[in-house]
Amino acid sequence: MFDLDSLTINCSGKIGKRKNSEMTYTNRKLGCAKNKDITMLHNPLDNRSLYNWYDLTMRAIQPYSDYCLTLSKRFQRIADTMNLPMSNPFLSDMQNEIYKNLIQTPIKFYRGLTGYFYVYHMITDIYEKPKFNIMDVKIGDDYYDIREEIVERNSFCDLVQFRKRGVKEGTFPKMLVVAPMSGHYATLLRDTVKGLLPFYDVYITDWKNARDVPLTEGGFDLDGFIEYLISYFKLLGSNLNVMAVCQPTVPVLAALALMSTDNDPKIPNCAILIGGPIDTSQSPTAVDELAVSRGDDWFKQNVISMVPARFPGAMRLVYPGFMQLSGFMSMNMQRHIESLKNAINNYAENKRKEAFKIIQFYIEYFSTMDLTAEFYMQTINTVFQEQLLTKGRYKSKGKDIRLQDIKNTSLLIIEGERDDITGLGQTKSVIDLCKNLPNSMKKYYLAAGVGHYGLFNGSKFRKVIIPEINKFINHSTGKENSLKKAKC
Repeated sequence: MFDLDSLTINCSGKIGKRKNSEMTYTNRKLGCAKNKDITMLHNPLDNRSLYNWYDLTMRAIQPYSDYCLTLSKRFQRIADTMNLPMSNPFLSDMQNEIYKNLIQTPIKFYRGLTGYFYVYHMITDIYEKPKFNIMDVKIGDDYYDIREEIVERNSFCDLVQFRKRGVKEGTFPKMLVVAPMSGHYATLLRDTVKGLLPFYDVYITDWKNARDVPLTEGGFDLDGFIEYLISYFKLLGSNLNVMAVCQPTVPVLAALALMSTDNDPKIPNCAILIGGPIDTSQSPTAVDELAVSRGDDWFKQNVISMVPARFPGAMRLVYPGFMQLSGFMSMNMQRHIESLKNAINNYAENKRKEAFKIIQFYIEYFSTMDLTAEFYMQTINTVFQEQLLTKGRYKSKGKDIRLQDIKNTSLLIIEGERDDITGLGQTKSVIDLCKNLPNSMKKYYLAAGVGHYGLFNGSKFRKVIIPEINKFINHSTGKENSLKKAKC
């Protein structure tokens, strides 16, 4: 069966001149111990041109992909037509029943072809950014329309609010959901937002695809990520809660530490850290082992590529989304194969609801975005290879990240028992790192039987994890989430 709760997903410039045998890609100094620029060794066998070849190949096979979609629809119509309730007046009831039973075999065959061709189309299609498509939310017995509003636009991110029509501002506590910048769009957290909307005024960081950001906008690295977060914290003001899912747990902690060091009054009240790679030495997973098994030069030459000319961010060096997707798929290849087989079988058995559930997941799963090369390389170096945050040696633009300075933000740490992306104990390490935060302001919750994806999506997230979040925030702030709606 297709299990959303156990399925895992890995969340974890400027062009310089060629000098001798090197091309230097300079954005800003990396915030790591070695403090060095990203240098791409000139190697005719590296992957900088791979993105262009991939893009050409995908566009070349699009007519075949579209034709498979057409075939899928045709076979579906044939199967539906053959299954129409009808009887031959020249046959007896028994003969009509025998005929109906006999015709089920070709009907099932055509439905199976429907699923097969649709899955092939889905695998070979070119995906753009999905939409959130959150139309309304049920609060109590009433439904409220949801309107997406961009609160602030930046070069690499839009801050989006999901505003409830008919509800006064301030009726619900604020919750900023920091989406992972790890290859998928923020829409991956659609179910997360839906689950939080009945209880909070929800905002989300909607990260932009690096291929769509012109080189004139400059670069974006982990330090830039932290800058964005601090600006959003200050913009949304006091009484803010923040939720970080996987990868952004590190920059969220760094932002909280910097604001704590500066005694900034607009620091968030509560931070919910979900399945994040804080201390990757704890229960290392395949993701952690890969990151430390190769040197910087290997990553630069094998996974960094250049954006093709047809995109706004042409010539920007990026970690392409299709490479990240390949990594995602390879980690659980057999599970993905079985899931897609189940989708085809569900089509054949006319279980359209079950098939649609799987298809919808993979449409989102296959929609990936590119990361800037400097962001990817700094994350690999800072978080996985050198583990600067846990060692107390992490600096952001020359400023020390002092987790011991966090004293006024309550922390809820959530891990999944079956998480094979972020190992057990990696996020929990925050409890010891924030040693000057009172124990009464720190809580750890282990979600039994939950994989990485189930920590922020699916039934267990809605039924188990959200109540834990609500209980923690209510206890920390000393007040219940009001379900009374004040009309505008």
